[in-house]
Amino acid sequence: MLYARRIGTALGEMLVAVDDADALVALEFCANARPEDLLAHVTRPDETVEWSDERGKAVVAQLEEYFRGERRAFDLALAPRGSEFQRRVWQELTRIPYGTTISYGELARRVGKRSATASRAIGQANASNPIAVVVPCHRVIGRDGRLTGYAAGLSFKAKLLTLEGALAPDELIAPRSHRAIQQAHAHAGGPPRAARVRERPARAIRPGSPDQADLFPPS
Repeated sequence: MLYARRIGTALGEMLVAVDDADALVALEFCANARPEDLLAHVTRPDETVEWSDERGKAVVAQLEEYFRGERRAFDLALAPRGSEFQRRVWQELTRIPYGTTISYGELARRVGKRSATASRAIGQANASNPIAVVVPCHRVIGRDGRLTGYAAGLSFKAKLLTLEGALAPDELIAPRSHRAIQQAHAHAGGPPRAARVRERPARAIRPGSPDQADLFPPS
């Protein structure tokens, strides 16, 4: 059984889906898809879905705190549905602290994958993350520091990183080139702001620590 609801946030409507135990199964921005279509991606065959504004209250409350800048770590039970490999990648995402970023290559290294093929698989697993914000795939950036890939759109990724203080990103999504941006800042007489995100070292978080629920709890 899944319980779903639509909620309004600072970045627009989102879909929330929780299971019978109130563990978070999906949290998605509805910018580019209908909530019903997003829900279909995580619903199991023959599983019943009930739309209810009474479930997932903890998710809604903590998300509101996050968007107000009052919460840096979520304290929620998580139950994303995917392969063991995908869930391992998603677990690593929860270990990237608020306000920091890592590259896709670093994410691959952290799950023990180094080949080009494995890196692509890492990118696909990151892109298929069904729990936005709480499982922070937005904190993974390109090796050169540029924003790449986000299901809801790069503007959403930039706004989340801005909220967390990881960058001031107006130039990142502008149609101008990096050189043009630097020249514009130089002409204005102020220090140039790089149109890139600097990767920041992320401290290790032990599985099962209070910082975030472990996606692989003891059996």
